Order: sequence, then C-alpha cells, then structure tokens
Amino acid sequence: MTAAPEVLAELEGLRARVPHLTGAMVASTDGLVIAHLVTGMEPDGVAALTAAALGVGARLTDAVGLGGFRELLVRGEHGYVATYAAGPSSVLTLLATADANVGRLNLEARRAGARIAPLTGGPADRRERAAVPPPPSRSPLPSRPGHRPGTADPGTHANPGNENGVSS
Repeated sequence: MTAAPEVLAELEGLRARVPHLTGAMVASTDGLVIAHLVTGMEPDGVAALTAAALGVGARLTDAVGLGGFRELLVRGEHGYVATYAAGPSSVLTLLATADANVGRLNLEARRAGARIAPLTGGPADRRERAAVPPPPSRSPLPSRPGHRPGTADPGTHANPGNENGVSS
C-alpha cells in the first residue's frame, strides 16, 4: 500500500489550517518526493535541496551536542522555508509568505509531522522515536589549545566596565 494519498491529504489539511502557506512537500531523507503541493518550482529539485539541508542541520545539531535533527527554519526576503523531521525516514517542508505566523506554522507542522511519520514508515511519537538508535557519533569540533567550553578564551581580557567586552 502506498502512503502518498494519505500524506497528500495531510498536506491539504495543513494548507487549510495555516494561512499564508504557499507550498508543502513530504520527501524521503534521501531526497525523493513522497507527496507535494507545490507549483511554480520543480518538486524533485526542492526535495533534493531539502535532503541536503537536512544533512547539514543534522550534522550541526550533532556537532554542538543538541541531539537529533527536529526542524530548520530559513527566512528569505519574500518568505519562509521550514523543514521538520517526520520520523526517521521522511521530512516535511513548508513554504510560506513573509506574512505567515511562524508560531502557527511551527505548531501545525510539528503535529502534521507526527501524523505523517507512521504513514511513511516511521514511529508515531517521541517515545517510539527515542527507541530508534541515534546516528553514529561524529567527532566533536576541534577546540583551541587551552580553551575550555563555556569559558572565555584564554588571553582575552574583557573590561567589565565596557558592555561590549572590549579592552581599552
């Protein structure tokens, strides 16, 4: 059974619930379109770019110790591109105008992602997601010699009287 009609129905529901939404897509984490409601652009290209952004977002959250990827919001001059994890094997990408209420967009997208996850073969909620083994750990970012995370860099002497922390 293909999940595309059910996923498409979820995208249509999102469009009805979120004002200023101009497009919606669910793609696999490797960049293949599962379902979309986008016009004026090539869905395969957007899915491939979404997979690339997902990879960068996942590497970034891992590198800084913030856990698995959940969402990414990009604001452009004319609107937003928002990408949300929808289980371990798919992502939800939404396009919205600059007038969009980002809080509403996030709320509805997170809920939709949880409903889409089981349709695309992923777990339905966070408790099940936690049971999925995390990706292999990557080595942390290199640090400067003598630098301890959470402390000021050695050799810098901020002037407490200067709000910019610049020595005079």
